[in-house]
Amino acid sequence: MKKIVIIILGFFLVVLAGAGVAAYVLFWAPVVPENLPEKAFVIRRGMSLPQIADSLAQQGFVKNRDRFILANKILKWGNQLKAGKYFLPPRASTLALYKLFRSGKAAQQRVTLPEGKTSADFAGIFRRTMEIDSAAFAQMVEDSSVAKELGVNAANLEGYLYPNTYSFFLGVSLPEIIRTLVQEFHRHVDDSLRQRAAALNLSLHQVVTLASIIEGEAVVDNERAVISAVYHNRLRQGILLQADPTIQYIVPGPPRRLLNRHLAIASPYNTYLYPGLPPGPVSNPGIASIRAALYPANVNYIYFVARGDGSHVFSRTLEEHLRAKRDFDRVRAQVRREKAANEARKQ
Repeated sequence: MKKIVIIILGFFLVVLAGAGVAAYVLFWAPVVPENLPEKAFVIRRGMSLPQIADSLAQQGFVKNRDRFILANKILKWGNQLKAGKYFLPPRASTLALYKLFRSGKAAQQRVTLPEGKTSADFAGIFRRTMEIDSAAFAQMVEDSSVAKELGVNAANLEGYLYPNTYSFFLGVSLPEIIRTLVQEFHRHVDDSLRQRAAALNLSLHQVVTLASIIEGEAVVDNERAVISAVYHNRLRQGILLQADPTIQYIVPGPPRRLLNRHLAIASPYNTYLYPGLPPGPVSNPGIASIRAALYPANVNYIYFVARGDGSHVFSRTLEEHLRAKRDFDRVRAQVRREKAANEARKQ
């Protein structure tokens, strides 16, 4: 009898030891290679557990995709794995991978939104970097109820998506992205700037609209306040703004040289036809242009024209302006001739 008990006990010990070994192999044994070159592993929104396992195996993060799937039959965490970009520790175990993917502690994606770009431009940037649906982004930006919810007194969020460099987790939701951009706008445009707008008898929306035009014109930083002064002077004297950025906004496609037919487009954004500011911003301006809109230079210029190097010639009279324009036309003609000559030499 004693011998039978010993045999049975031995059997259970063997089984227990085997189960321990199996559990160790399944959960705790290292599966990520120690010498794997550092690269990110991405779980995209909507990926199933088999797809995640396949991707891990195909990229060399694990050797056995079936073991990864088998572990979930016990853990039952497959539907809790979060989208994101992860850097996997060398020699990480299957259990460690599950815990990492379940925690959502993914690497962040840096996204740079340049000043002077439209919401459509931003939608394209988020599509490329964060796999955000461009149409959904545009729809949310145009939703007046979203603008109201985020404290923006405007029909849409154009102009209020603050240009900056952000860090987002890959699985972040679209509403959270939009909220972050608008909150950054509110953070930079503080009470002192809003009080300055009121002192100028301008609404914040008018300030942002003017700032977006300044952003589209200014290349040289120290010209922003002077460009602002030109538009303030025109508004005060009832002169058409004739601001090219407002035309670029209504012409489909990337910025281009404007032609007479573009200046004749029937749109309230066409400041060559309609007096005053357009209905809203034509881009998302940075804080430098917003400040310039609020603090124009103390000059009486009415006109400005490009020099061809990013700077401008500012004029008080139409005669001065036309002379500066003729000078720029000569520069542009010379550039065209040089370009044609260079292309001819290449042939």
